[in-house]
Amino acid sequence: MKRPILLLLFISCFLQTYAQLTPFELSKDKNYTATYTEVLAYYKNLAAKQPQMKLFNYGSTDVGIPLTLVVLSCDKVFDPALIKKQNKRVLLINNGIHPGEPEGVDASMMLARDLLVKNQLPKDVVICFIALYNIDGSKNRGTSRANQNGPRAYGFRGNYRNLDLNRDFIKADSRNALAFTQILNTWQPEVLLDNHVSDGADYQYVMTLIETQKDKQNPVLAKYTADVMTHDLYTGMKKSGYEMIPYGAGENGLPDSGIVSFMETPRFSTGFAAQHNIISYMTETHMLKPFDKRLYATYNFMQQLINICQRDAKLLGEMKKRVDAEVSRQKTFALSWELDRSKVDTINFKGYAAQYKTSGVSGLKRLYYDRNQPYSKTVKFYNTYKTSASADAPIAYVIPQAWGKVIDLFKLNKVAMSRLAHDTTLDLQMYYIADYKTGTRPYEGHYLHSGVKLNPVNTKIKFYEGDYVVYVNQPINRYIVETLEPQGVDSFFAWNFFDSMLGQKEYFSDYVFEDIAADLLKTDPELRKKLDDEKARNPQLAESAAAQLNFVYRNSPYFEKTAMRYPIGRLLANPKLDLKP
Repeated sequence: MKRPILLLLFISCFLQTYAQLTPFELSKDKNYTATYTEVLAYYKNLAAKQPQMKLFNYGSTDVGIPLTLVVLSCDKVFDPALIKKQNKRVLLINNGIHPGEPEGVDASMMLARDLLVKNQLPKDVVICFIALYNIDGSKNRGTSRANQNGPRAYGFRGNYRNLDLNRDFIKADSRNALAFTQILNTWQPEVLLDNHVSDGADYQYVMTLIETQKDKQNPVLAKYTADVMTHDLYTGMKKSGYEMIPYGAGENGLPDSGIVSFMETPRFSTGFAAQHNIISYMTETHMLKPFDKRLYATYNFMQQLINICQRDAKLLGEMKKRVDAEVSRQKTFALSWELDRSKVDTINFKGYAAQYKTSGVSGLKRLYYDRNQPYSKTVKFYNTYKTSASADAPIAYVIPQAWGKVIDLFKLNKVAMSRLAHDTTLDLQMYYIADYKTGTRPYEGHYLHSGVKLNPVNTKIKFYEGDYVVYVNQPINRYIVETLEPQGVDSFFAWNFFDSMLGQKEYFSDYVFEDIAADLLKTDPELRKKLDDEKARNPQLAESAAAQLNFVYRNSPYFEKTAMRYPIGRLLANPKLDLKP
């Protein structure tokens, strides 16, 4: 009798543990990534059996399907507000933003099951997986990544609007980004991970890593990540058999000539998270390694990260509160950064010899990496950035309600705002756009502005009942300032939110304005002197009647005061405002 009972127990245990195999595990060649339909069915089936797991749907995507968030909670609490009251941490893991880089999708399915079935959920950390972020691209399944070693079929990088969603976080053109922002601000994670696959040179590592760049991260978080979390992730991954190296294009495209750390601005998930005082990482497994190795490396990294978050749960909570308080009081904010080549570290790098041979296509020389010639050498590591533009925050910004997308995004990001109770003339600072450059080709649906030069003017401006006042005394200050200051590398101005104010609306008929301009020069000696001085300085102006007439017009009372005036006001004092309750 004992033998049948033992057999039944074995079968029961086997079914409990392995009946929920992922499509990847069920595939014979381990070169298969699940479709969106398979991913959703897998999680629904798992959640039906596991009370410590719950699925949530958020918003929509550009293909009309909501984002599914998989939440694992040891004590079965799934209310984000209550989780914060219980002083638990939240780890948010994003998968499939580029569906052709799907390791995180399949690895998260396996990891969620294993944590549940093996009763290994951390007691102080709630784990949230975005099951598959770019549902749109996932449905467009094929073999578009010619430079990648598996899986045998996968989704497309662009979404239904052909947007690269990992360039969309700050501008939020896609409904995917709006849903993500809702998730981020609802669950308020202390740590974010976004799983990817790299392009670029060949080398010995399966896994490379991007972390929030230390020189744009809050110093408290930067010290912890550099000295503790990142250090321990590298150590743990090496012990697991998946030694890592920092992600970064090598000097001259060859990694053995040096590695440059990646500056992830707010258009990227990690840069966007940094504006919310969240520690963030992006895994980049190597495209030429077999799919199963890339998947297991991602699995191991997530497990290492969960372990550290549990170990340091109390510290992570204390740091987040401290940093939120510091940012609430912060006065000066960096807006863009540039690599500091005067500061160079070194790092040990395991690569393959870069060689050249005759191309079978062109007959000319071509690069290849010889895996028969592995090497380990010390290379340069550029990991220091300096601020290239910054701004002192005002007491508050005043945003006309006309700029609806700005208001909507601020609401979604939990920015505290008040509204004017009635029409009000305010004494504040306004920017005039003195100069800027614009890209000649579209980038992610926009012609990005850069090189912005400003002419700040203190003036009185009339705002209207219902216009918004945003005080810069909040934990979300970085997001507020970096989006509203036009010089910011990923400011709303850079992304064309305010382009309509760059267009002049009124002009003049020269034959009519000639007489008006002549009278103005007679009655206004200062204007006459201004014109004469400019003619002396600028010979081209002196030789052009039309240019001189336009100069007088632009310096006359007839020229529109709103031309090239950035519409967001900066309150430098703190007047008592009549605000709506």
